[in-house]
Amino acid sequence: MNTYFNSTKILFLFLMMTSTIFSLSSLSMINIWMGMEVNLISFIPLMINKNNNFSSESMMSYFLIQSLSSANFLFSSLLIISLTKWFNLTSLKSMIIIILMNISLLMKLGAAPFHFWFPKTMKGLNWMNCLILSTWQKILPMITLSYCFMSKLIILMAITSTIIGSIMGLMQTSLQMILTYSSISHIGWMLMSLMLNMNTWLIYLIIYSILNFILMFLFKILNMFNLNQIYSNKNSNFMKYFIMLNLLSLSGLPPFLGFLPKWLVINLMMDNNLILITFIMVMMSLINMYFYIRITYTYFMLNFLENKFYSPQFNHMNFILIFTFISLMGLMLIPLMIN
Repeated sequence: MNTYFNSTKILFLFLMMTSTIFSLSSLSMINIWMGMEVNLISFIPLMINKNNNFSSESMMSYFLIQSLSSANFLFSSLLIISLTKWFNLTSLKSMIIIILMNISLLMKLGAAPFHFWFPKTMKGLNWMNCLILSTWQKILPMITLSYCFMSKLIILMAITSTIIGSIMGLMQTSLQMILTYSSISHIGWMLMSLMLNMNTWLIYLIIYSILNFILMFLFKILNMFNLNQIYSNKNSNFMKYFIMLNLLSLSGLPPFLGFLPKWLVINLMMDNNLILITFIMVMMSLINMYFYIRITYTYFMLNFLENKFYSPQFNHMNFILIFTFISLMGLMLIPLMIN
């Protein structure tokens, strides 16, 4: 039974990745829509989690929102076809249709203020599905958005996402919710990089995915879901530093790798004279950074109690060490990128 279940999951995972690649290889809006639908149908079975009471609610929320946004995307695509007689994304002319298409893709991303479904969905997922939803599932909507974005709308959504992601993250005690609102904040930064430079967006996505993978993989192995579990978890001092340094890297604190993508985006915004927007996003990033530093400070100052819920036998240390080394020392890659 377990073998069948695992092989079925692998099949759906393969379909999910294949559908994304299929859509990315096409400029036809209908083909992109078809890939989105296959991606949706493939990811929903992966969300099944009998050990989580919120699993059904998450699947329903994800299905409804993705279906609605896909319907809007298809509707705007058909409008373009009927008005221009062309099937390619390069034929976009009408501003209203562009706005409608942008909103449908931003809703798929979970960018603020269309983020209301994102925390509810993440709440019912295990850590590996959280990783997929936070990283891989962002690729197709963002690249499609790069074909037809409206600059003023993207700037507004980027600012809104960084503000909501940073402020709402201060009120959370669930690790999943903390990383969810962190993801919303990072979406804002990625939207700005997507608008200004595609290569910078790709660098940002790769680094963000690496940092998310490290943290979520650690939380999965250590069976952590809440802040109080971190505070009471009796691990070695090495493991405590391990988690906290990766959290600080995700917040964008120099000299860690997480600072690199934000630094690149800030340079791009300053080159384009987006000074006020840069100031707002940096201030919101500092709020986000304050929260992670507060967690780190509390983590090291408290007396650690014995962990009653799980005693991990950590057999993946070498695997995680490699990614953590990249996370902590990756800022040295800046001279290579500049050259």
